[in-house]
Parts: sequence; C-alpha cells; structure tokens
Amino acid sequence: MSTLRVRIALLLIAVIVAVVGSVTALSMMVFGPPGPKETIVPVADQVIMLAALAEAHPNVRTAGVPYSPEPAKGATDDTMTRWLRDTLVSKDSDLDVTVTRNRDREPLTISIPAGEQGYLLMPMPRLPRPGVGWRIFSRWIVFLTAAAAAIAIFVSYRMTRPLVMLENAVASVEPEAILPTLPERGPAEVRATAQALNRLSARLRTAVESRMRLVAAAGHDLRTPMTRMRLRAEFLDLDDEERALWLKDLDELDRIADSAILLVREEVDQPAPEKIRLDALLTEIAEELRNQGRSVTLTKLPAVTVEGSTLALSRALRNLIINAATHGGGATVALFEEGGEALVRIDDEGPGIPDDLLAQIFEPFFRVDPARRQNIAGAGLGLTIAREIVQRAGGDVTIENKTPRGLRQTIRLPLAA
Repeated sequence: MSTLRVRIALLLIAVIVAVVGSVTALSMMVFGPPGPKETIVPVADQVIMLAALAEAHPNVRTAGVPYSPEPAKGATDDTMTRWLRDTLVSKDSDLDVTVTRNRDREPLTISIPAGEQGYLLMPMPRLPRPGVGWRIFSRWIVFLTAAAAAIAIFVSYRMTRPLVMLENAVASVEPEAILPTLPERGPAEVRATAQALNRLSARLRTAVESRMRLVAAAGHDLRTPMTRMRLRAEFLDLDDEERALWLKDLDELDRIADSAILLVREEVDQPAPEKIRLDALLTEIAEELRNQGRSVTLTKLPAVTVEGSTLALSRALRNLIINAATHGGGATVALFEEGGEALVRIDDEGPGIPDDLLAQIFEPFFRVDPARRQNIAGAGLGLTIAREIVQRAGGDVTIENKTPRGLRQTIRLPLAA
C-alpha cells in the first residue's frame, strides 16, 4: 500500500467514484421520478371516485371495471396496501382496499369493497417501488468502482514505468557497479530516462576502464625500477642487516604491484563459467595449505556444485582461508547448502576485527593493524580480490565477529543449475 503506483491508483479510483457517484446521486434526486407516496395520491382519488359511482349506481358496471364476489386472487402487497389505505384515510375515506399480485411481473390489482355486489377489481398502474432507485444506484457504484479500478491501474502503471525502470536498472547493477544497457523505447519520458541512464552507464564504464588501465600500467611500470633498485642494493656498500631491510621493502613493493595487476585482471577477465565441485576444491586447497605448514581443518563437506571459474574461485577461497590461518591462528572450514545457495563458512579463533572497521575490510590496501605490514607478507588486496571473484560468480562475502572471540567469513554462491 505504500508504493507510488498503488497510491496513484487509489487516488484515481477515489476521484472517479466520488465525482461520478455524486453527480449521479444529485441527478437522481433532481430529475428522478417522484416517489411512490406521491404517485399513489391520484390512484386513491380514482378509487374514491369508483367507490362513489358503484354506490350511486349499484346495478350498472362502473366505468367498465369488473366486479367479483371476492377480492382479487394473489399475494397481498402489504406495502402498497398500507400506503393506499393511509392515503384514503387522509382523504376521509375508510375503504378497506387490498392490493394483490397474482403472479410475478403481472400488474397489481386493487380490490375495492362495493357493498352487496362484492368487489370492484381495478388494475393499479405501475408505480416506482420503494428503494429500487437506490438499489440500482448501489449497483451502478459497484460497476463504476470496478471500471475506475481498471482504468486507474492502467494509468498508474503507465505513469510509474520510468520509476520502475530506474528501480530495475539499479537492482541489476553489474558487479563492477556498471548499469546494464536499457532499451530506449516507449513514451518520450521513458526514452529520455533510458537515454540518460545509458549515457551515465557509458561514462561510468569508461571511468572504470580508465582506472583499471591506470592501475595495471602503474603496477607494470613499477617492476622495472624496482628490479634496478634490487640490483643496486646488492652492490651497495651496506652491511648484511641493512641490505636485508632494503630487500624486504622492495619485496613489499613487488607484492603490491603484483596484487594490483591481479586485481585488474580479475575485474577485466571474464572466462566462461564451468561447473565446480566445491567440496573437492576446498579439500584440494586445504591439503595444499597444510603442506605449507598452515593450520586448516575441514569439518563438513557435502557434495555441492557451483558455477564459475575454477582458477579464480580457487584463488578467492585460498585468500580467505589463508587470512584466517594467518591472523586467526588456524582456519576451520565448513560447507552447507541453504536456500538454493552454497555456504562456505571459515572460522578462526583470533582477536577479530573492531566493529567500527568491519565496513572498511574490503577496501583495497586496507589493514586493520598498519604495524603488521612489516611482520606479515601481503599487500592488503587479498579480501578485495576474493570478494571481486565471488561477486562475479553471483555470490557475496560477509565477515563478522564471533562471540566471545574469533572471526567468521561466509561465502555464498548460487548452486549450479
């Protein structure tokens, strides 16, 4: 009920029904037929006149009106009988008339007492029934509301199409934050909106590609001067400790350049997806890391198949498991199926991450503790690259602190069809 489309539809329905309904009601009151109480007065005058003629000339049929020894057959119309008697009383007549109907849709018959000859049977003209007009009006309002609802839904849909297109465009943003190309068709406003979004998407795509080229070029060009600096450090007149510090800094620069180039490749390269047995891939990664001396434990690995690039997904999972094994004192890996998705849960028992820094954890070159730059190898791009790979496969990565300590990394990937 809170969407703009519903509000517009309800407003149109209320306006149409209110305006047309009020005009119809006013027309009925002004131009409608008189009520049965008003139209029954001439009938009562005619009944009094016929009764007077029958009394004055008992042996002559009155105005061709038939006689009957008994009242007319049929069901008594209590409402018309009561109204007619009340009208006669108002005219100082105490005639005990009865209004009856023999069959449905046949005209009413008035039985007028005529003394010893029985009853005069007078056909009663058709008079408006009480409440019939308002019953018809209520049906008209129901029909009007249904028609107004159909018109309002159609109009509100057409009016909000540009907004729905914007919503769908934002919902379908690609992993690299680029809007998909929208069809430029429909009314002028919709075409203008689609054209504006497509221009925005093209500019964003150009800016992202320019950024990627810049990062890749910078990472590549840094390798040559760093190689020269490494050679010079070997031949400088330095003691072994100072030379080791120089080479360590150069190794750090090498890792940053390599990570930057790898990040660009992950954003640019889009290999064709393939079916991957996630449990087998995790087992292979865990065995490889154990051989490197890292603590990795597999607790639950059901057979699960996903789609993506085996090389890229292996790199993402390896980065996340290494992150837990390095900073958390060991990684515990579990695999689940939940709601049509594969869940890889990587737990550790480390110190965790301050809550105010969790929102920045996937930013490039971000480190929770800048002092670790000298103690633990890495460029601060492992989590960024891992999330980029997982998002390209249609999933996502979340990181949260556990209670009382430790960190939990959760990877969600859609199951293969």
